Amino acid sequence: MKELRLMKGNEAIAEAAIRAGADGYFGYPITPQSEVLEYLMAQKPHERTGMVVLQAESEVAAINMVYGGASCGKKVMTSSSSPGISLKMEGISYMAGAELPGLIVNVTRGGPGLGTIQPSQSDYFQATKGGGHGDYRLIVLAPASVQETYDFVKLSFDLAFKYRNPVMILTDGIIGQMMEKVELGDQIPRSTREEIIKACPWATTGKTPDRQRSVITSLDLDSNKQEKHVLKLGAKYDKMEQDEVRFEKINCDDAEYIFVAFGSSARICQKSIEIGRAKGIKVGLIRPITLFPFPKKPIAEIANKVKGILTVEMNLGQMIEDVRLAVNGKVKVEHYGRTGGIIPTPEEVLIALEQKIIGG
Repeated sequence: MKELRLMKGNEAIAEAAIRAGADGYFGYPITPQSEVLEYLMAQKPHERTGMVVLQAESEVAAINMVYGGASCGKKVMTSSSSPGISLKMEGISYMAGAELPGLIVNVTRGGPGLGTIQPSQSDYFQATKGGGHGDYRLIVLAPASVQETYDFVKLSFDLAFKYRNPVMILTDGIIGQMMEKVELGDQIPRSTREEIIKACPWATTGKTPDRQRSVITSLDLDSNKQEKHVLKLGAKYDKMEQDEVRFEKINCDDAEYIFVAFGSSARICQKSIEIGRAKGIKVGLIRPITLFPFPKKPIAEIANKVKGILTVEMNLGQMIEDVRLAVNGKVKVEHYGRTGGIIPTPEEVLIALEQKIIGG
C-alpha cells in the first residue's frame, strides 16, 4: 500500500531527496524555500540513510559543496530562491563545464533585486538561457503540483547522471508553500563506493589498481581543446532536445485558442478553460513540463490549427519568446501576467484572452 501524506511542496522536495537515495544536501535559508532545509534537519536523514545535510555559510559555499560532492559521483543537491540562485550561478556554470550531475531547486520569488518574498515566475530566462557565463544549458523541470515536485526530484537525479549535467527544478512560492496530498515512493538505498566506481568511471573516487585518478575541471587553456569540449557539450544539449521534451496537453483537440503556461500558472489556466468553455470559448492548454528542452514541436503543430495563443506567466513576459520562436509567425501570440507577487485569477486570464486574442 502506498504511503499518503499531506505535505507542503518544500517538504515534498526534502522527503523526495531522502527517498531518492541522495548522499548530500547543502543549502542556505531564504524565503520561500527555507522549509526544505528545515524539514531535512528535523528528519535527521543521517540516521535514516546516512545522507549528509549541511547549512553552508553562504549560497556560494553551498553550490561549491555540491560541486565537490558531484565530483565524487555522489548524488547531491541544493535549493534556494531567486537571489540565492543568482549567487550560485558561477558554480552552476562550473558544474556544467565540468560535466557534473547535480540537482538545483529554485522556489522562485519576485525580483529584480531582493524584490519580494511573494511567488513569481520571473526566473525563466535565468533558468533556461544559462544564467551563468559560457555556452551551457540545464535541463529545467517545472512542476505544477506538490506531487510533481516530489516526483521530479528522483527524475532530476536520473537525468543529471544520464547526461552528466546539472538539472534544475523551477518551482515557485505558491507550490512550495501550498499543501496537497502526496503519494510517497519506496526508499532507494544510497549507492556504495563500488557502485559509484562502476557507474561513474569519471568520478574522483581515488586511484585503483585497474585505473588512474580522474581529474575534474572546467578549465582548459588550449583553445582547440576547449572548443572541442564546448562542441561536445552542444551535442549533448541537442540530444536532450531530441529525447527529453516533456509537456501536457489539456482540451486541445477541438480548441480554437490556446494558453501556454507552466507551473502554478498552468493550474490557474485550467480553471480559466473551465470558465471559458462554459461561455462557449473553445480554449485549451499546452503546459511545458521541461522548460529546457522546450516543447517547440507541439506548439508549432498546434499553431496551424488555432486562431491565437496566450502565454500566461507571473512575469513581464519571458517564455513568450520561446513560444513565438516555435510558432514562427503562424498565429498571433500575446502575453498576460502579474508581477510583484500578485497571483492572477482565472477570470483575469480569460478576460485577457478575450481582449488580447479573440477581440484583439
